[in-house]
Amino acid sequence: MKVNKSASIKRWFEAIGSALLVTSLVAPVVHAFEKINQHANQDMQQAEHDPHAHHRMAAAKAADMSMTRIEIPENIQMLNQYGDAVDLKSDVLDERIVVINFIYTRCTTVCPVVSSIFSLLQTNLGELLNKEVGLVTITVDPTRDSPHQLQQYANKFNPVAGWSWLTGDKKSVDKVNTLLGSYTPNFEDHPAMMLVGDSATGEWYRFLGFPAPEALDTRVRELLARR
Repeated sequence: MKVNKSASIKRWFEAIGSALLVTSLVAPVVHAFEKINQHANQDMQQAEHDPHAHHRMAAAKAADMSMTRIEIPENIQMLNQYGDAVDLKSDVLDERIVVINFIYTRCTTVCPVVSSIFSLLQTNLGELLNKEVGLVTITVDPTRDSPHQLQQYANKFNPVAGWSWLTGDKKSVDKVNTLLGSYTPNFEDHPAMMLVGDSATGEWYRFLGFPAPEALDTRVRELLARR
């Protein structure tokens, strides 16, 4: 299906803008995302007049993405947003293609943005979600993010079946975040990062920053096609 890139980018920034308004972000953060929007618009305008501009845009996006291998061990017990005990590998990942992000519910800056990106992504995935593909959000603040707290936060982004929100005891959650590259001693400093991977093969794409939902969707379908 051909995607209207201008419309997709517009939807992306509208979602980011909504997240910023809902969470009443401070002025410096609003200014930062206005700059992101401004640069994106400039890039699109440049692409209209320069036949090679889209190549440079693609190269810039590629710089934010890298390949990595991650093997998820068995018997890592966590809790989902309903308070159910789940095994990360067998119950949540379940040999599907998975997209993972990292948040803490009291965050008012980066986390609502990455959650909004996932909200758009679940729409793009359509019927693939909860069958061949799963979305997973993992807290970096398990001490305060109880299942109930996660569910209250999740409801702001209209999650559907196939989008799991995970917490658990601090030792287990810290282990998972260390394994996935999202752990920091001060959880508020955790990186803005998303992973797209095949849990059966251990092949993962690591995105730093705020990838468009379409960029994540493309990698999901690429991994599906390799099977």
